[in-house]
Order: sequence, then structure tokens, then C-alpha cells
Amino acid sequence: MDAMAERLAVARGDRPADVVLAGGRVANVFTGELIEADVALAGEVVAGVGSDLEGERVVDVTGAVVAPGLIDAHVHIESSMVTPYEFARAVVPRGTTTVVTDPHEIANVHGLEGIRYMLDASEGLGLTVFVMASSCVPATDMGTAGARLDAEALATLLDHPRVLGLAEVMNFPGAILGDAEVHAKLTAFRGRPVDGHAPGVAGRWLDAYTLAGAESDHECTTAEEAMERLRRGMWVFFREATNARNLDALLPVLDAHTAQRVCLCTDDRQPPDLLDEGGIDAMVRRVVAHGHDPVAALRLATLNPALRFGLADRGAVAPGRRADLVVLDDLASFTVREVWAGGRPVAMDGAPILGPPPTVRPPTPVMTVDAGALDLTLPDRGGAARVIRVLPDQIVTGHEVERPTVRDGLVVADPGRDLLRVVVVERHTGSGRVGQGLVRGFGLERGALAGTVAHDHHNVIAVGVDETSLRTAIARVAALGGGLVVAEGERVRAELPLPVGGLMSLRPVEAVADELRALLRAAAALGSRLHDPFMAMSFVGLEVIPALKITDRGLVDVEAFRPVDLWVDATGAGGGP
Repeated sequence: MDAMAERLAVARGDRPADVVLAGGRVANVFTGELIEADVALAGEVVAGVGSDLEGERVVDVTGAVVAPGLIDAHVHIESSMVTPYEFARAVVPRGTTTVVTDPHEIANVHGLEGIRYMLDASEGLGLTVFVMASSCVPATDMGTAGARLDAEALATLLDHPRVLGLAEVMNFPGAILGDAEVHAKLTAFRGRPVDGHAPGVAGRWLDAYTLAGAESDHECTTAEEAMERLRRGMWVFFREATNARNLDALLPVLDAHTAQRVCLCTDDRQPPDLLDEGGIDAMVRRVVAHGHDPVAALRLATLNPALRFGLADRGAVAPGRRADLVVLDDLASFTVREVWAGGRPVAMDGAPILGPPPTVRPPTPVMTVDAGALDLTLPDRGGAARVIRVLPDQIVTGHEVERPTVRDGLVVADPGRDLLRVVVVERHTGSGRVGQGLVRGFGLERGALAGTVAHDHHNVIAVGVDETSLRTAIARVAALGGGLVVAEGERVRAELPLPVGGLMSLRPVEAVADELRALLRAAAALGSRLHDPFMAMSFVGLEVIPALKITDRGLVDVEAFRPVDLWVDATGAGGGP
């Protein structure tokens, strides 16, 4: 008897199910109901939902709620700083059974080799990892990445069964203005899901962006932005990341109508937050805490993302759907007892049951920085300078203009004004190029931070109070082959090696979380006031998020989408790129 015949026999009641979850209530995300019912599993799928179901194995879930497994609509697994297997160990016990990932972090370091590594390393987990092909490698030509992926290269991924579509189109000016390279990628993925990325885009430009093919956006920071996208038929992904906490600001948008086009996503979330707060599960709890019905909240993280990405085999507890299930002691608090994926248990009482990790060799590390040869001096050119303003819990930054502090003809940091040095060192080609600027909002009183997590080019980025500390931190990052470092003077106070692309560790997620906590304590001891200054620093380098950013090529005015000089003349205009 083939698989379909066996499943039909179970559905008809002609043979017992492989497993029956009995005695609980089912969260029906189609109707918004909680229904007293058993759930029959036949192999990897749900074969029946009802009463008096027979099974070769019966699991008593009396008093519990059986819900669909959670789906993260948009995540960069690399931002967890662990491999896909260790990421699964963190999120599966909390009820996430499917993620849609954009591996553009490692793609910007290793190109197609990096994407294929993520596909291979996520094969056969208790977590289903779908991939969106990275559309912006590099994000722009205003920074130097380690690879370039054109439409022809991306099209080689189309035949992979877990590649769904085209990932966030961050070059929104290119999409809007008809750039040939951007539109070649959109054409190659026509008929597949296409994710957008358009912070601050509005009005006619948003019309053009939607017309070009962008179907979603996860960059909304205000209710007004979200409504403007919803009115154009876009999907809006509410985000709660480590350094982009936007959920509370967007929840006022949610009602019976808009909820049909809203999904939840974590985007970039680091290990301590994943382990201590959770991911999508924490977002569901937060939606409920704001007064929304628990089953309606659950739909944002189950059926809605399944509909958005055409995943008709999951997202609900219903016949024919994949048996990705979460057994909850309580729905409102989303207290997880058991997690099932494809009809088998993958977590019990908070502990993962995943089996051994895939045996996959990561790409060879790339690091061409000679810290001793770098010129980190910043000569004064007189007048005012542009300053990047870091905003707590946001990845957008401010753009300020201020006269820097100068000593012996050189610009120096001024901790009393919270005005620090920021540098980006190109690490992919050995050019030795250094972008320099000023940043406010970190609160460091001494020392420096450095790392190779610098969205999306992932060069070495450092923020510090003095040149010695900056050089020490950069040199240690280079010696590690990639990672995060806290330094003070010539002393390294804490470090986290990230040998996979300069982005991920090969160690267990718990160990990485402990090392990152030690880094954060070390940064706080130097005066940092931010929840996670390393995540904040990483987004200072992302030249597609307003307003002012920095790459190895210098400052970028994202709102004008062009390079600008550090120095400002008397009229307020830039002095040239």
C-alpha cells in the first residue's frame, strides 16, 4: 500500500493511525475556534481531527492545546551566530517548526558557496528551513562585499526544493527606477514569492516598488508605514529582532481585516534573546498580551506565512497538512509541552530531540586585514562633520552634523559628548581600504568594540574611544579569522570567535550565548548603555537603512542613496564622496 492509500485508510477510519494525540483541544486557525478533538497522524501528515480516533500509539494530551507549528516568515539564521542545527536546537523547543531564511549574510562573504552551505547544513533537521535566494549580493556598490550574485547565478538555485523565491529586494531605488540588473533578478523569479525591503518608502515610489514585484515588507517602524503597504496589497511582517523591536509600534494596525495580511518574523535575533526570551513564540505571547485573541494571534505565525509563501502543506492542524504540531499547556502564555515535526517528536519539556547534526564542511574563512598596516588617523579638515546617531532598539539611525573634537590636528573621540570613532576595514580583497566616521549613542567611556558582523558587507567594523583600543580590537578580530571583540588599550577583555564566514560559531548555542553575554558585560563595563551594542554596531554598516551609514568606502546618505563626505561645508552640502 502506498503512502497516500495508507493515509486515506486512516482518514476513513479503516485502519488505526500511527499516533493519536488524545484528550486535548485543537486551535483551529481557519475558524478561530478552540475545539475539543483528537488528532490522528499518519506518517508525516495529519489524517484526522475528531473524536474516538484509534491509533497504534496514543499520546494523552488531556488539558492541553494542540496548535500548528510556528513559522518564522523572515529570518537570517547567520544572525543567531550559530549553525542551522544549533539554531534549530534553540527555536524548535519553543514551537517553531519552519523558517523562511535569507542567507544573504554568508552570501555576501562566500557567494553561492555560502548559500549552498546553508542549504546543506539545514537538511534533515527537526526544523524545516526554506530559503529565499539572496537578491542583493552586494547590497549596493557603495560598500565592498566578498561576492557578487547576478540573476544568472541566482537562477541556478531555482530547482532546489527548498528555495521558494527571491529574498528582500533591498535595492529599492533600483527596483523603482528600472535598474536592469535588479529587474533581471525580478524577471528570473517571476511567479515565485518576492520579498521587499523598503524602509521609509511612501507614495508614488511605493506604488512603483509594489508594481515592480515586491510583495512584502518587514521594515515598517510605524503604524502609518504598515497601513500604506497593506492598502497596496502587500504582506507586512511585524518584526521583533534583537536590535529592531517594532512589534509594539505596529500592533495598533491589527484588526479583523488587516490581520489577513500580517505575519510575524524575527529577522536578526542573537542567542541570549533566543534562549532567554524566545523568538516567534515570544511575539505570539506579546500579541496576546496586547489584548488580541490567542487563536487569532497564532494565525499570524502559522496559517498566514503558509499562505504568503504558498506552503499549502503546513500552517494548520487539518487533514493533509504536515504534522508540525505544538502541544501547549496554555495557549495564551504559549507554554510548550511537546513539539512534533513531520509526525515525530522533536522537543519535549523544553529539550530538543533532533538527532546528530548534518556533516557539512563550512567554507574557508576569508580575512585579509593587516591591522598593523592600517592608518587609523583622522585628520581634521575644519568645520562640521556628519555624525551617525544610533537609536536604541532600532536599526534606522539618525544623521546629525556637529563640530568634532580635535587634538594636534587629528579628530579624536569625545566620550563626554558620546562622540566616538567608527571605522570599517575591508577584509575580502586585501585592499586595505578604511572608511572612517563618527558615531553617537553607544555610550562607551573607554576602549573599543570590533567585529566581522557588519550588515551586509561583513567587513571589520569597530567603534571606540582611542586609536590603541581600536587597533587592538581590529587586530584580534583579524587573528581570529572573524568574530567579536571587546578591547581596552592593548588588552582584549572578551572575544567570541566566529570561524564560519566571520558570522557563525561551530559551538553549541548555549556556549555561544554565554560567550556573547560575557562580551556584553565587558562592553557594559566600558560604559555601553545599549541592550546589544554589537548588533547595533553591525547595522551602522548597512547602507540600505536610513539615514546615515558607513562602509569601507565611507559614509552613505541612505535617504539620498549616495556616498557623502564626512565633512560638511558652510552651506550644509557634502564635500564630495
